[in-house]
Amino acid sequence: MHEESLSAYSLKSKGTSTLLGGQLPINVINSNQYVPPLTAGEGDNFPSLDHVIHTALSDKIKPVILVGPAGSGKTTALEKLVVDWAKGKHLQNFSYVFRFQFRELNSRAGLFTLQTLMLQYHCDLSPESMSLVLQNPENVLFIFDELDQYEHSLDHSVQSLCSDLSQSASISRLVASLLQGKLLKGAAFLLATRPTDCLKFLDGTKVDLLGFLKPQRKAYFGQFFTDPNIANRALMNMEKTLGFYDFCTSPRFCWTVCSIYKSLFDAGERLPETLTQVCLSIMVHLIEALSLDEAHSRDLVLALGRMASHCCLDQHSSSTKKEMDSFGLQQFLTSQTPLDTLLRVDGDLESDGCVFSFHTQLMQEFFLAVAFFLDKSISESVKEMLEKHEGHAKFLDLYLSGLSEPIQQRPLETLLGEFNSDQIMDFKRWLKSSSQKTLEGYYKEKHLHCFRLLHQSQNESLAKEIVTSSGRIGISYGDLGLQDCVALNYVIMCLGEIEQLNLYNTRNLTEENAEILAPAMGLSQKIMLSQSFLSTGSMPHLASAISKGRTTELDLSYTHLGDASLKILCTGLRDCKMHKLKISVCRLTEACCGDLVSVLTSGTSQLCVLELMFNELGDQGLTQLCQALHSPSCKLQELQLQGCSVTGGSMEALSTALCSGQSKLRILNLTRNTIGDSGMEQLSKALQHPLCELQSLTLFDSQLTDRCCAGLAEALRSEHCSLLEVDLSVNDLGQQGALLLCKGLSKPGCPVEKLCLARCELTHLVFEELGSLLTSGTSRLKSLTVGLNSVGDQGVKHLWDAIADPCCLLEDLDVEMTELTDACIGDLCAAVSTSSCLRSLELRNNSLTIVSVPALVQVMQDSNTMQEMNLRYNDFGEEAFEMLDQCDKIRY
Repeated sequence: MHEESLSAYSLKSKGTSTLLGGQLPINVINSNQYVPPLTAGEGDNFPSLDHVIHTALSDKIKPVILVGPAGSGKTTALEKLVVDWAKGKHLQNFSYVFRFQFRELNSRAGLFTLQTLMLQYHCDLSPESMSLVLQNPENVLFIFDELDQYEHSLDHSVQSLCSDLSQSASISRLVASLLQGKLLKGAAFLLATRPTDCLKFLDGTKVDLLGFLKPQRKAYFGQFFTDPNIANRALMNMEKTLGFYDFCTSPRFCWTVCSIYKSLFDAGERLPETLTQVCLSIMVHLIEALSLDEAHSRDLVLALGRMASHCCLDQHSSSTKKEMDSFGLQQFLTSQTPLDTLLRVDGDLESDGCVFSFHTQLMQEFFLAVAFFLDKSISESVKEMLEKHEGHAKFLDLYLSGLSEPIQQRPLETLLGEFNSDQIMDFKRWLKSSSQKTLEGYYKEKHLHCFRLLHQSQNESLAKEIVTSSGRIGISYGDLGLQDCVALNYVIMCLGEIEQLNLYNTRNLTEENAEILAPAMGLSQKIMLSQSFLSTGSMPHLASAISKGRTTELDLSYTHLGDASLKILCTGLRDCKMHKLKISVCRLTEACCGDLVSVLTSGTSQLCVLELMFNELGDQGLTQLCQALHSPSCKLQELQLQGCSVTGGSMEALSTALCSGQSKLRILNLTRNTIGDSGMEQLSKALQHPLCELQSLTLFDSQLTDRCCAGLAEALRSEHCSLLEVDLSVNDLGQQGALLLCKGLSKPGCPVEKLCLARCELTHLVFEELGSLLTSGTSRLKSLTVGLNSVGDQGVKHLWDAIADPCCLLEDLDVEMTELTDACIGDLCAAVSTSSCLRSLELRNNSLTIVSVPALVQVMQDSNTMQEMNLRYNDFGEEAFEMLDQCDKIRY
C-alpha cells in the first residue's frame, strides 16, 4: 500500500508546465521524455545520475547530496527515482521511501515527534505501521528536495540535537538531528539542492549535477519531437546557436528551446541563429500568450525591465510584493495576467510574503535590454547603463547589440510599439567607438567579446566597417571556446577574406571547434596552428577547409600531428592553393612520406615549400620523398629537413633526384643530420650536373670534415654550379678544408653570394685567404659568417682590410665570438667608414669595452650605408649603454 500511495502522489500533477518554468516532472516521466542527467566524475568520466545515486546509496552511513543549478533536473530525477522504486524497478533494498520538500517544512510550526511529522505527510500509513517502520531504520530512505529553500539552520552548534524518537521537537531540530545522524541512525538520506551555504554543515557524499551534455540533448530532442528529421534539425540548430553556453546543460532550458522550436516549425518560420534571436522568439511567444493590448504589453515589459535591473544589482535576485508595486507591476498582480508564465512566484499571490524572481538570468537580462530600448523617457546613456550593471549582467551588451538591428526589433515592435530611436543610435555610436578602440589593442579576450557583439547584431556591413579599420585582426586567437569560434567565424565570413588566421597555441582544437571554424579557415590566406593540439576529429574539417579555400600557407609546427592525422590532411592538400606547409616537430615518421609524395605528384598540388624539421623520417623517408622530385608534376622548390635522422646513405637517391631534369628544388636544408663526407661527396656530384638547379644548401652540424672539401671545391668551380648560398657551419673542416673551399670560391664566375663557416676550426691563414678572396675582383660574396672561430684581432684584421678595398662586395659580416678586443677598433672603423657596401656587422660575444664605444658610435652615425651593428654581450657597463643609446642603429 505504501508503494501505491507514494506512486499515486508522485504521479499526481501538481501545477502546470510553463515555457520558462519548465515541464512538470510527472509530465516528463509520463511522456517517456526522461533522460538521466550526467554528474561530474573523474577526468572525462561523466556517470549518469541514476547510476551515481544507486551506487552512493549502497553506503547508508552518509547522506547523498545532489547539487546543481536551477533547471538541472534534480527534482525530476527524484520523482523518477520514487516512481521507479514504487514500481519495483530500483532500490528494492529499501522497504519505505519518504519524500519531503524543505519549502513545505518551512511553514510547519510547533513541536512534533518524528512519527507525527511523517504521518502528516504520509497518511497512508497507520500510527502502528509507522511505529514499526521506525524500528527498522536500515529499510528506510528519506528524500529531501530544495535544501537551498530551507529557512532554518543545520548547524549543530546552534541547537541541540535529539536522538529519542518519542521526543517532541521543532521542525528545525528534527531535521538537523536526522541529517546529522543522531536521530533514526541507520536510515539513508538523499537530498537535492542548488549551491548553498547549508552544505558546509552536512557530512555526506556530494554529487555535482552537470545536466545534459550533447549526447543527452540528442536523446531528449529525439524523444520530444516525433519526427526524427525535425528532431535532428532542431538539435543541430541549437548546438550551432547555443550549444557552447553553460545553460544548455539545463534540462529545463532544453524543454524551453524544444517548445519554441516546435512552435516555429509549426508556423513555418526560420529557426534562430543567435542567442538574441532565441530569447526574442521566447519573449514574443510569452507576450502573445498573454493576449494584452499594445499599451498594457508595453507597460508590463517596462515594469519587468525595472524589476530585472533591481534583481541584477541586488544580491538576492528576487523581489517582494512591495518592491513589485514600485516597479509598476501592481496592476498585473491583481489582474487575470498569469504572471507565473513570466516569473517564478514563491508563495500565495494574496500574501505579502509572496516573493517573485525571474526563472533564469538569461531572460532577466533580456527583459532589461528590451525595456531599455523601449523606454522613451529614459535619460541614461548606453555607457552609463552598462557601467551600472557591469559585473552583474552577463548577456546585457550582447542583447543590446542584437536588438539594435531593425530586423530583430520588428517582432517586438509589432507587440510593444516602437523602440527609442535615440537610444538605438547611442548604442550604435558606443559599439563602433568601443569596438574600434578594442581592436586597436592586443587583448585577445576583448577582441573576442567585440566579435560576439558583432555576431549578435547579424549586421554584415557593420562588421566590415568596424573590423577592416583595425590593424590587429592578426593577433593570436588560440584556445577558443565554441562561442568564440562561432563569433570569429561570423566576422571572417562577413569580411570575405582574411590575410592570417592566427590560432597559435590552441590547447585542444576539437572536432566541434574545427567544424565551426572551417568556413573561416577557407577564407584565410595563412593559418597558424603551431604549438597546438589537434584532435583526430578536427582533421577532416581542416582538410576540407584548405581544399576548398584560399589558404596558401599552413603552419602546424609542434602539433604532434602524427602520421594518421597527416594522412587525413593530405586528402585536402592534393587539390588546393597551398604553397607552404610547415609540419616540423609533428611526430612524423617515414610512414607519412608516401602520402606526401602522393600530394606532391598529384598534378593539382601547388605546394612548393615543405618544412619537415625534427621528424623521424630517416633515409627511407627521404628516399620516398625523392620519388616526388622525379615527377614533372612536383612543384617543390624548398625542402627543410633539419634533424630528420637522415644519413649519407640516402644522399645518392637525393643526388639522382636533383639531376633528374624534373626537380625544381632550389633550397635544401639538411642541418643536424649525419650526412658525413660520403654523403657530401654524392651531393657535390649533383652540384656539378647541368640539370641540378639547387641554389641554397645548408649542412650545419652534419659531421663533415676536410675530406669532403675537395669534392665540394670542384663543384664550386664547375660551370654548371648554381649555388648562391652555402652553410657549412659547425663542421670540423679545419684549415685544410677551408683553404680548399677558398680555391673553389676564387674561380671567376663562382655564383656563391652567401657563405657560412661558423665554428669550423678556421685559422689565421684561412682568414687571410678569405680576405684575398673578397678583394680578388671576381668574388660575388655579399654575406660572410665566420663567427666562433678563435682567430683574435690579427685574424679578423684580414677581413677589415678587405672590406676597405673597393673590390669587396661584402654587405653582411658576422664575426661573433672571434676574441676581438679594443685593439681592432681602428681597423674596424676604417673599414666601415671606407666601405660603400657594408650594411650590417655582427660583433656579439667579444671582449670590447667602453673604450671602443665612442669610436663605434661615431662611425655608425657617420656611415650612410651601415644599417645595423650588434654589440650584445661584450664587456660594457651602464656608462657605455648611455653612449650607445645615442645611435639607434646599434643593438646592445
